[in-house]
Amino acid sequence: MKHTICCIQIDIAFGDPAENKRRVSHAMEEAIKKEAPDFLILPELWNTGYDLTRLETIADEEGKDSKVFLSELAKKNSVNLIAGSIAKKSGHKVTNTMLIFDREGTLVHEYSKLHLFKLMNEHHYLTAGKESGLFTLDGLNCAGFICYDIRFPEWMREHASNGAEVLFVAAEWPLPRLQHWRSLLIARAIENQAFIVACNRSGSDPHNQFAGHSLVIDPWGNVIAEAGEGEEVLRAELDLSEIAAIRKQIPVFEDRRPEFYQSFVKRD
Repeated sequence: MKHTICCIQIDIAFGDPAENKRRVSHAMEEAIKKEAPDFLILPELWNTGYDLTRLETIADEEGKDSKVFLSELAKKNSVNLIAGSIAKKSGHKVTNTMLIFDREGTLVHEYSKLHLFKLMNEHHYLTAGKESGLFTLDGLNCAGFICYDIRFPEWMREHASNGAEVLFVAAEWPLPRLQHWRSLLIARAIENQAFIVACNRSGSDPHNQFAGHSLVIDPWGNVIAEAGEGEEVLRAELDLSEIAAIRKQIPVFEDRRPEFYQSFVKRD
């Protein structure tokens, strides 16, 4: 079975949720002009960007505004929407939360970023999530991750071991570490024998230049599609039959010995 996906690689207005909603809506219109894809994915923190010091003011209260907006877009276009992530305020806490909607506009899952990136001071302004990134859309087993998560192979393997076949990544990955972005994502695809669909942002904010280069990678580690640095709608087709064929060819999941992975005990 084949599925068409689109990564919506946009520049994000620093600390301006209203403008960012306009940009997302416009980019989605562009993505479906010729043919509506099966899946659309947005970048990380698309509603606010990395305006962390003002999140207390500009984060979306319980994600209510974003959920209504995104649900309507998904339903109107009959598309599964992996809606990147938003700054979501709950009481005095703010999380970096991925929202996932099916074709009917139903919210099927929320995943809050597990690994906070101290280099960009996320731990001072955000609360880490605790839940799994696993979800199902169109009968397809998927998992969602956010940016820094890709540096933790054990976290992504946990999801692949529990059935995930397509790993979606939303990010605001900086340009100076573009080589890491590409290398890590290719490695995650190879070791998990899964498709990677990774949507990064483009442009810059007052402190960072972002890399763009959204990627779609097959379970063998081949880059199927790659964007440049600028704003772009990246389209690709996933042939899901490749997953079973590759996992049969090199049966990594059958050969795992997880009983030895939890804690290494020194043996004589």
